[in-house]
Amino acid sequence: MATPYIQEWEKLIKSMPSEYKSSARRFKRAYEIVTTEAEPEVGLTPKEVIWKKNKAKLYRYTPTQEKLHKTPILLVYALINKPYILDLTPGNSLVEYLLERGFDVYLLDWGTPGVEDSGMKLDDYIMDYIPRAAKKVLRHSKAPNLSVLGYCMGGTMTAAFAALHDELPIKNLIFMTSPFDFSDTGLYGAFLDERYFNLDKAVDTLGNIPPEMIDFGNKMLKPITNFYGPYVTLVDRSENQRFVESWKLMQKWVADGIPFPGEAYRQWIRDFYQQNKLINGELDIRGQKVDLKNIKANILNIAASRDHIAMPHQVAALMDAVSSKDKEYKLLQTGHVSVVFGPKAVKETYPTIGDWLQKRSK
Repeated sequence: MATPYIQEWEKLIKSMPSEYKSSARRFKRAYEIVTTEAEPEVGLTPKEVIWKKNKAKLYRYTPTQEKLHKTPILLVYALINKPYILDLTPGNSLVEYLLERGFDVYLLDWGTPGVEDSGMKLDDYIMDYIPRAAKKVLRHSKAPNLSVLGYCMGGTMTAAFAALHDELPIKNLIFMTSPFDFSDTGLYGAFLDERYFNLDKAVDTLGNIPPEMIDFGNKMLKPITNFYGPYVTLVDRSENQRFVESWKLMQKWVADGIPFPGEAYRQWIRDFYQQNKLINGELDIRGQKVDLKNIKANILNIAASRDHIAMPHQVAALMDAVSSKDKEYKLLQTGHVSVVFGPKAVKETYPTIGDWLQKRSK
């Protein structure tokens, strides 16, 4: 049903000169999309919970065909936003793609932290959650080894986990736009410079860091593009229904942030962005130094050429830091999110991952 505002728009359009009607119709359609249309459904691939810890859940996706590869794959996402970006919509889902190629797919969902979780540290995720999830995958799949795919910060955490748990049979590691070297982080370096950003005061005051604060910081890397660009593009292409559906999916995910546990955030900013401890071999996780040389698994390391969150040089730094003999660095012509969602993801990212895994999952 049309709202009074839309009805007024319709009357106004009828009275306009013909050369303005097309633009007005697109603006009216964009208004309808933003204000009256329902949000799209996401994460629709069938799955079951096979393990829980605190807010976290480990999902096993329902196979769509006979399992063709012995080695299961565990997906690990960041501590911000929600991991359904890996399973956004049918036809544009990395999870769905891997299932269709006969892989046994699992995903570790961190859940939504509450105020009671503000004391959670990276140590807890790297030493407790990821290892236990990995062991559960091995038991559930009855496989002798596993693959782990980490996206964004999830890949950085996965690298630390793999370096500290060489007793686990990790056969393959896939990193997707994950930063490892923080010596040059672009505008993040200016935003988070300890001379100007009082990290301790932020954490001590807020406890968990609100998702709006994280989102604002990310968008400020390219403010015009990120704050206004999506809506300008929507008005321009509002009569293209295929574009509209993709736009709605992406805006839902971008706005669906979760709090960042305070102590984990303190470590993430200080140890990585401010002091660059990981690549320098100085990162301490529960009393142990993280030495990336301990990683010997096969590695596929994916960077995105237009990524301003995890720039290619930050991603590529891993290659010389590990001991893996089978390692490949792949630079795709995408952005930080379009590497996993959109036409380029479907045509390039998914096959790159699938083909690489298939050869190493026997």
